[in-house]
Amino acid sequence: MTSLEETTEQADSGPSGYAAARLRLLQEKTRPGPPRRAALARLTDGWLNALFTTAAQEAGVRGAALVAVGGYGRGELSPRSDLDLLLLHDGKSGAGAIAALADRVWYPVWDLGLALDHSVRTPGEARRTAAEDLKVQLGLLDARHVAGDLGLVTGVRTAILADWRNTAVKRLPALDELCRERAERHGELQFLLEPDLKEARGGLRDATALRAVAASWLADAPREGLADARRALLDVRDALHLTTGRATDRLALQEQDPVAKELALLDADVLLRQVYEAARTVSYASDVTWREVNRVLRSRSVRPRLRAMLGGRPAPERTPLAEGVVEMDGEAVLARAARPERDPVLPLRAAAAAAQAGLPISLHAVRLLGTAAKPLPVPWPAEAREELVTLLGAGESTVPVWEALEAEGLITRLLPDWERVRCRPQRNAVHTWTVDRHLVETAVQASSLTRRVSRPDLLLVCALLHDIGKGWPGDHSVAGEVIARDVAARIGFDQEDMAVIATVVRHHLLLIDTATRRDLDDPATVASVAARIGTISTLELLHALTEADALATGPAAWSSWRASLVDDLVARVAAVLAGDAPAEPEPTAPSAEQERLAVEALRTGDPVLSLRAQTETRQEEDGTPEPVGVELLIALPDQPGVLPAAAGVLALHRLTVRAADLRAIELPTELGGTTGPGGTTEVLLLSWRVAAEYGSLPQAARLRADLVRALDGSLDIPARLAEREAAYPRRRGVQAPPPRVTVAPTASQLATVIEVRAQDAPGLLHRIGHALEEAAVRVRSAHVSTLGANAVDTVYVTRADGSPLPEADAVALAKGLEAALS
Repeated sequence: MTSLEETTEQADSGPSGYAAARLRLLQEKTRPGPPRRAALARLTDGWLNALFTTAAQEAGVRGAALVAVGGYGRGELSPRSDLDLLLLHDGKSGAGAIAALADRVWYPVWDLGLALDHSVRTPGEARRTAAEDLKVQLGLLDARHVAGDLGLVTGVRTAILADWRNTAVKRLPALDELCRERAERHGELQFLLEPDLKEARGGLRDATALRAVAASWLADAPREGLADARRALLDVRDALHLTTGRATDRLALQEQDPVAKELALLDADVLLRQVYEAARTVSYASDVTWREVNRVLRSRSVRPRLRAMLGGRPAPERTPLAEGVVEMDGEAVLARAARPERDPVLPLRAAAAAAQAGLPISLHAVRLLGTAAKPLPVPWPAEAREELVTLLGAGESTVPVWEALEAEGLITRLLPDWERVRCRPQRNAVHTWTVDRHLVETAVQASSLTRRVSRPDLLLVCALLHDIGKGWPGDHSVAGEVIARDVAARIGFDQEDMAVIATVVRHHLLLIDTATRRDLDDPATVASVAARIGTISTLELLHALTEADALATGPAAWSSWRASLVDDLVARVAAVLAGDAPAEPEPTAPSAEQERLAVEALRTGDPVLSLRAQTETRQEEDGTPEPVGVELLIALPDQPGVLPAAAGVLALHRLTVRAADLRAIELPTELGGTTGPGGTTEVLLLSWRVAAEYGSLPQAARLRADLVRALDGSLDIPARLAEREAAYPRRRGVQAPPPRVTVAPTASQLATVIEVRAQDAPGLLHRIGHALEEAAVRVRSAHVSTLGANAVDTVYVTRADGSPLPEADAVALAKGLEAALS
């Protein structure tokens, strides 16, 4: 007797036998995937069959059957799947008898702790319910006999399929809308860090919807790779159920490594990449299928009228788009005279023509190109390079065309280095897309910025390649420089253009990192950037790429504040590249507002605050100035502990610090205060750029009151922050890496630059300020950059006399600060 036969026989003996056999089956390591799901379905069938047969005899019911629907109907039982069951009866038995039968079947299932989705209907009721509820009809399309009257089940299944086909013209649009609404709620599986394997777009629900479309006989999904993709998603769900012990479809961060181990995969990144690849196959099949459904529905609504007018079926109109490419029925297709086996540029020409026309490229055309087109010579001819640039410059319509080429393997054939970034996850909540899709989205964003540069072709290619090094070990910018140079040579750029592309890829983060983390008034900052960039034209490209890259990353990566900082840096670097040496900074005279606050602080001996919104020259679409932050000015007599106290108060009031500048100004002694050298008195002036984490800004009076308490020691900021953290604990997830503090040795000639990389948390700048205060150094300015959960805070510090720290002292300070933050 085989193991399965033994298991089934034991299951027939009753609930305890079934439970034990089920447990043994799930603990087996020799039959994962489809064999285990099918075995679990057969095991469950055997138990329910015996259960139903006995129950029907005891209840005295004939003309009834137990039907598996949905996933159970397809024989795809995951370890924690619901049992979707329909008790079908012919209506001849009394209601009491049917109820008794149902109880005798449902309660043993519940007693074992199994999730059950159940219903009791006659064939007529089943058809009427299916006609009213699309989800019920979809489940019944997979109806399968488990026990009882086989003829009853066969009749209902035949009727449901006939009803589905007869009403497909009306019901398929509703199914399409259902899929779209679900995608809006759950997002796209192929890009999510914590995806829902079932509900997200490209998941198991969509795969089931494609089966329903095929059952309608109105259209069919592309079959290549679809079954494997569906199987892969089911395998991951099985492993998720086994590792969590729960009926969950969400692949949470903390579950990914255990699931990868269960599937014998290297790590969570390999797991996510497999999930993304499967989801991409399902999503592409869905796009093609629904496009075909809509085309058929349109033709069915138009053709009867045309036949009546013309007396026959009209030939589809074919409109030329490019050599060998025409538009037909709303798609880009190959012309009859096209010869892909003789025209290696045709794939790029067809893709560029389709994207420029805003059309999808037909499945038949892209498959023919994938199988028949010859490889391009290396280096590419000029026409091929121009068509690639045209494709990248088409804007939003580039994306579906690119996806079609990628689905048939054409992209990796054209650009072999693309394979390393294809479907590669980005474990940073700031990023919306996988690496490959982010590169395409960056090109989409760059297409709207081409008028700002003298070489739009280089901008678009740099956008496509700027993160190409993320598939390699080490710094992706360094690796990307080498790869980008090779790709540029492959696609036919000359030596000068290759050098520019390599430089832009190498330094694609230079402007945003410098603008948000360095003191732009320091001549060394601007000179360093200018030396790396080299030319005005390269600066143009980097400026546009910086914006496109940030916009394609996600909403948290770009803002008017960041844009204004980058614009300021670009203007300063452009002046240096034009031949103007960066001017040595001169002491900036305080503004009238700053001087007023300083005088008031000196007169009263207490902190004085001013809080007001700032606007820049950047404007909204309607022409109104757009606020880029809120300026908070604090003036107070110089004293220890000012920076940590002020930073802590801002954290308590949920204000995000974007930049901070600290300096002492001298005022005449006759204004008040303690007389200092030369008949002047120093007042500390703090200029902050802040933004509310959420809600409205706090009142300046409340900030001032808390600052006074923090300075006199009556407000325990660390304790208050700890209380808030305890009240709202962070979600359990991946363990954050420890903080890292480094010294940037050549970043400034005026101060020592300390860079802190850490997990963002309330009060981080307060802790940094407290540690620096204990180290007895002066903070000249602070620059805060936060992307998602990661913070990069840069502080410029000096000795008490205003000079940079000696190298040994700077290293010791960095180590001490790192220890204090750990």
